[in-house]
Amino acid sequence: MYVRHLQVTDFRSWKHADLELEPGPAVLVGSNGQGKTNLVEALGYAATLGSHRVATDAPLIRHGCTRAIVRTAVVNDGRELTIELEITAGKANRARVNRGPVPRTRDVLGILRTVLFAPEDLALVRGDPGERRRFLDELLVLRAPRYAGVRADYDRVLRQRNALLKSSGHARRAGSKGDIGTLDVWDGHLARHGAELLGARLDLVKDLAGHVTAGYAGVAPESRPATIRYRSGIADSFPPEYGTAERADVEVLTDALLAAMIASRDQELDRGVSLVGPHRDELELTLDEFPAKGYASHGESWSFALALRLGSYELLRADGNEPVLVLDDVFAELDRRRRERLAEVSVAAEQVLVTAAVAEDVPGELAGARYLVADGEVRRE
Repeated sequence: MYVRHLQVTDFRSWKHADLELEPGPAVLVGSNGQGKTNLVEALGYAATLGSHRVATDAPLIRHGCTRAIVRTAVVNDGRELTIELEITAGKANRARVNRGPVPRTRDVLGILRTVLFAPEDLALVRGDPGERRRFLDELLVLRAPRYAGVRADYDRVLRQRNALLKSSGHARRAGSKGDIGTLDVWDGHLARHGAELLGARLDLVKDLAGHVTAGYAGVAPESRPATIRYRSGIADSFPPEYGTAERADVEVLTDALLAAMIASRDQELDRGVSLVGPHRDELELTLDEFPAKGYASHGESWSFALALRLGSYELLRADGNEPVLVLDDVFAELDRRRRERLAEVSVAAEQVLVTAAVAEDVPGELAGARYLVADGEVRRE
């Protein structure tokens, strides 16, 4: 898979940019603030419908404009598909594939797959659990786009159930029963959608773990061994034989979630929020049985973040869905050994896009097409 063409209009700092690409390495060189990251961010948005830098779409629209446009042409196994995304402030975004509108924006997911490593990835190790849950869910959707709908359904039910818990809790404190009967219905909805999401995450971590351990050993061979493990708040509710299953059993998980909701109902009503479900779970990162967060040095944290991305890349390749590898201004942050390891993996990719403020920071193995980004223009050398 590779991107043949990227075009943006009124995206971030860019009034307009047009970039013709080809397989192999491509390096975007320019001083800080010239818009290199904005270009690869647009590419990542076409792949995930999200940004690795901000949580909402509004900052993606150029100041003073009402919409931004991202267009990409993606070649996969000799077949080319074009994606056009219209990001509109205060309105639903729209999408086209091969110039034809699609019913839902998320229908473009799966056309382009990217794995992006950026300085913000340090938050995967040092940040809150939500950063790691987001990492898992984005990788899950890259692997199987239908899980975007599963996640959307789960989030919708979670919001509605939380609203009902809050109102019922107020009613109970005022001396009435509230709408407890309706809460039983929403328990079932949340358990069903939550079990599907939880099962997919459990399977994903099982498949990813070996790649992450190997990736960490490759970039930090002198360090302690790295492992990842999914920690679910309902793990104690699984039957003893559950851990021996090859794949997660959604029916078992549904029953476990329902049982945990019943056990937690009084506490949930008191607090007005859902305390059970995959939105409360954690991806544990450990170095020799110690949690990476709080124990890992700065270099070890960088190595773990890099291992998570390299593991994702290797997993997608193993699935037969080789992604475009995007390295956003990371070589300046890495020491020689980590640079060499990252370059070693990257050079084997069908396409790798690199951004750098200083061309000399990019290893020679990735010497390929070079683009200069300056003064609102991007041009190939």
